[in-house]
Amino acid sequence: MGGCYSAYACSRKLRGRLGNLSFVLPVTERDAAAANAASGASTSSAKKGDNGSSRRNNGDGPAGGTEEEELVAKTTTAEFGRRYVLGKELGRGEFGVTRRCKDAATGEALACKTIRRHRRRGGRGANRKAAGGGGAEAAARAAAAAAAHAADVRREVAIMRRMSARGGTAVVRLREAREDQEGSVHLVMELCEGGELFDRIVARGHYSERAAAKVFRTIVNVIQLCHSNGVIHRDLKPENFLFANKSEDAPLKVIDFGLSVFFNPGDRFTEVVGSAYYMAPEVLKRNYGQEVDVWSAGVILYILLCGVPPFWGDNDEKIAQAIIRGGLDFNREPWPRVSGNAKDLIRRMLDPDPATRLTAAQVLGTAPLHFY
Repeated sequence: MGGCYSAYACSRKLRGRLGNLSFVLPVTERDAAAANAASGASTSSAKKGDNGSSRRNNGDGPAGGTEEEELVAKTTTAEFGRRYVLGKELGRGEFGVTRRCKDAATGEALACKTIRRHRRRGGRGANRKAAGGGGAEAAARAAAAAAAHAADVRREVAIMRRMSARGGTAVVRLREAREDQEGSVHLVMELCEGGELFDRIVARGHYSERAAAKVFRTIVNVIQLCHSNGVIHRDLKPENFLFANKSEDAPLKVIDFGLSVFFNPGDRFTEVVGSAYYMAPEVLKRNYGQEVDVWSAGVILYILLCGVPPFWGDNDEKIAQAIIRGGLDFNREPWPRVSGNAKDLIRRMLDPDPATRLTAAQVLGTAPLHFY
């Protein structure tokens, strides 16, 4: 237990590899055949869902892309700098960085996530290669990648707008989104100063059942809110939940909708995205729906109660193999002292069959949630 705990606590150092966008597992012929048989005519829906063009139209949601584009106001670097004063860096990812910022007019403390415009990798050498041979093909690929990145950013903004308006206090509030003349998009949002749920788990070792139930109820409420508003988060993990302040009973808020998608009932998705420890087995098999968020929440509950992930490996491939293999360890400490109701809830949320896995509404409506 100690070795696994230490390794999990050190996983922060591996976020470049295990964090925002993890790995793509090669699909065997058997898995591919099973996915095709299961998805059938919904394959086209899965493809649309992965690239962000599938949208739920509720009358006020982003149905065809026009409203999405209007959600990002144009600005210049100078104008944005006059409106907001950027401060220290809070976090960094592959395409962007989040900084503390301040409203220059009111002094309100906020956070600003800046998503850089997609840039082709390879530098000058790649440009010379493209100019020498196959330049048109390489340019087309680069343009397609840039267009896909832009669509992903627009989708993230649209989802944040929807969830900010409908998610209540459990969703970090997006104040505005602005795109500068260089193509960088700045998401100005509520500042949460209480740190990550991840850090509190590491500091405690693990939560008591009573304390875990309070945190976990918020997480499942977030999933229910997302799914009822046509959104799959796809990257639920302790690092993506922040406390509003440093007090012990601070409100918990979900952040980072960068991998989220809109969905319609029955949509199936094929894109392998997320963070390794929290991926559902059907994600690795490239045939999944909204049930994946419940799986991720089940993994979080397991970690809350014992301090380590249920499926462990020292690299992405071994983690994936452990997830596919399944099996939960309830023998080591502190599991003998954890209630049967809590363990039963975890089993039902980590059901490898998404058809029989609990939904968020079922989790909220069943007694095992009140397991303390």
